[in-house]
Amino acid sequence: PLEILLKSLKLVVLDLALLSVYLITLSIAALPLVINTWNFENAANAAWSALQKGGSVLDAVERGCSQCELEQCDGSVGFGGSPDERGETTLDAMLMNGDTMEVGAVADLRRVKNAVGVARAVMEHTEHTFIVGESATIFAENMGFMSEDLSTNKSIAIFSQWLQQNCQPNYRKNVFPDPSKSCGPYKPKAKLWKPKNPKGNFDPSSHDTIGMIAIGKNGQVAAATSTNGATHKIPGRVGDSPVAGAGAYADSTAGGAAATGDGDIMMRFLPSFLAVDLMRNGAQPTVACKMAISRIKKYYPNFFGAIICANTTGGYGAACNKRPGFSQFPFMVVNPQTNQSQLQKVDCF
Repeated sequence: PLEILLKSLKLVVLDLALLSVYLITLSIAALPLVINTWNFENAANAAWSALQKGGSVLDAVERGCSQCELEQCDGSVGFGGSPDERGETTLDAMLMNGDTMEVGAVADLRRVKNAVGVARAVMEHTEHTFIVGESATIFAENMGFMSEDLSTNKSIAIFSQWLQQNCQPNYRKNVFPDPSKSCGPYKPKAKLWKPKNPKGNFDPSSHDTIGMIAIGKNGQVAAATSTNGATHKIPGRVGDSPVAGAGAYADSTAGGAAATGDGDIMMRFLPSFLAVDLMRNGAQPTVACKMAISRIKKYYPNFFGAIICANTTGGYGAACNKRPGFSQFPFMVVNPQTNQSQLQKVDCF
């Protein structure tokens, strides 16, 4: 009986040893990793290609977001989409180096198509973090970026139709004339009023920001975002995408996260920073994502939003808030196990 017991114990030890080797192999195989919001397949492939050619994780996320700017992903990234109240398309972008904690960002960028490229120039050629508006355009031109009209026939048509519909929907409140019936110019109302039911003019299709995380084979983390913001936004409005900790966050000691959705609400909660901090304290990526969404949901139960999370071992997850017309959130993943961009979906809660 003793010999049988010893043999059994040896087999258990051997099995555990083999299991640990298998798990270590899996962990190694899961890096490098590229993950991005929505079904932007070409963006994921572009980022993966940059890594495969020896580029850094920062190169990868810049390349991936640039691809979306070029393709005008869903009309919500890059030129020719989301015209503001004046009919102009403006761009916001950000990238973050999780090794150095450097950030480069631009917002309300006019007449320059490659917003994420300009954001990287802010990081690499200035001591600043964030440059906005016309000054960001002048900076970009000085850095060699081409100035060109960001409007297209499609964006002009969207703007014209909006004007014909008495500027509906819009983001005004507590003003006169009545913003639910008329165009501006608007003046503040003497007495603030609050509608019983919010207007609900939020259109998910106009907020499909690309957020991307890349993690290198040694655990280096970078993140980036690019968007043209909310359609019919008030000129000068900036959402969550270019704000570090809101639109995205990267820390090579913990992981990365990137958010998408109603930026005006989401930026108030810094969900990307929260998710990375939760992973730093031991939370698995899916749990961290869910907790970040839950924090917002507590105050805005019907908000539109989602987040992707990845840790430094290549684990990843996502979460989204369930609302009418939005019950699943698609995202792209590439790692050595898939070796090509793979569409995955998570059920919203």
